[in-house]
Amino acid sequence: MNLVDVHCHLNSVEFKDDLDEVLERAKNAGLRAVLVSGTNPPTNKQVLEMVKKYPIIKASLGIYPTDALGMPPDEAGLLKHDGPIDLEQQFQFIRKHLSQVAAVGEVGMDFYWVDKEKTGQQQEENFRKIIRFCKEIQKPIVIHSRKAEEECITILAEEIPSHEIPVIQHCFSGKKSLMSRAIELGHNFSIPPNIVRASNFETLVKKAPLTQILTETDSPWLSPFPGKKNEPAYVFESIKKIAEVKGISVEEAADQIWQNYERIFGI
Repeated sequence: MNLVDVHCHLNSVEFKDDLDEVLERAKNAGLRAVLVSGTNPPTNKQVLEMVKKYPIIKASLGIYPTDALGMPPDEAGLLKHDGPIDLEQQFQFIRKHLSQVAAVGEVGMDFYWVDKEKTGQQQEENFRKIIRFCKEIQKPIVIHSRKAEEECITILAEEIPSHEIPVIQHCFSGKKSLMSRAIELGHNFSIPPNIVRASNFETLVKKAPLTQILTETDSPWLSPFPGKKNEPAYVFESIKKIAEVKGISVEEAADQIWQNYERIFGI
């Protein structure tokens, strides 16, 4: 089986002492590609350095919504960026390294960590600019939409009405009606291994066609094992649960998800 983790943060301080071992376990588990996500200029540079060193790692360069506003990262363990992000400057950086970039993300909107009334308009403006940039460079876009699922889907429907680029909804947690709307729009959904403990992801897998499903870990977070940090090898837990929900074999689930990865990311 060929497995893929389309979204993780192996540049977190959590992996500073055991990254080589983590990647070896990933390879032994069947991982053939691990997309590490940046969130701001310094982490994007980190990701590109990792791509040079580890062939299994692919770059997803991101502009996290709260980082874009100049706010501190919502999770400890990632490098910080001082002040608001200059989007045009970061677009130039991505263009410069385009041959190494598999996707742009994570990007989107967030009303969990920041106030909607105070930041909603600026977040929307930033998000629309990023979407238009992704269309320009023809790269898949990986969406963070925590507590902003409806807003993100509405904007994506307006900005990408004809499926010009693939949309990957990372850890989508919207209600059932929003799941249905995103499915109808042709969005793809990356399912983390904590699906074994989170009923909303199980519901999403039931509703979405298997051809619109991918696997991720969001490492070091969202572990399927309480008290243990997450890592790419654990996508196999996602695969097992997806297979169970869909009533198919683990091999069938893994094969289709790998085909989805190849199609969506133009491999």
